[in-house]
Amino acid sequence: MLNYSIFINNKDVTDKFAKTSKLYGILFVILGALGIIFPQVMSLSSAVFVGWLLLFSGIFTAIQTWQVNKKDWLGWLKALMFIIVAILIILNPITGVIALGIIFTAYFFVDSVLNFSLAFTLKPNSGWIMVLINALLSFALGVYSFIALANPIKTLWLVGIVVGISLFFDGLTLLTLSKGAKKE
Repeated sequence: MLNYSIFINNKDVTDKFAKTSKLYGILFVILGALGIIFPQVMSLSSAVFVGWLLLFSGIFTAIQTWQVNKKDWLGWLKALMFIIVAILIILNPITGVIALGIIFTAYFFVDSVLNFSLAFTLKPNSGWIMVLINALLSFALGVYSFIALANPIKTLWLVGIVVGISLFFDGLTLLTLSKGAKKE
């Protein structure tokens, strides 16, 4: 179980949290709103972003394998797999979107469990209800995503809209917690 009492009882940490949470909260709300308005763009952007992350991961894995052990065939295989998958996603992001739909479904379930834990840990403090609402929303998005994945055609719309909704409510949660941290 995570120990949030260190965070709650430390004035310096809560002041820094209040400042950064407000900034990131506003940014997440804006990105989330754009994702909700333009779900296909958010879906394709997410897939291409993940593709580039995988490409750089493959390159850095190859560099590390070269520097540490040039005969490590598993290291070379891992780098090659990262690079091939990255190129496939970058060149055909719709395939990447379908994979992201599956990954995001799992993410939303995990996110809901972590937010439930945080909400009940923060319970007497301000902002805990917004964290609980965010946990319930993540769970609902996980269930919705799981059901919608049965139709891969809708996945292009699904990924963008659920990422947008998640970012939007994560932003609202950060803004609420930022306000609460200033009052504490």
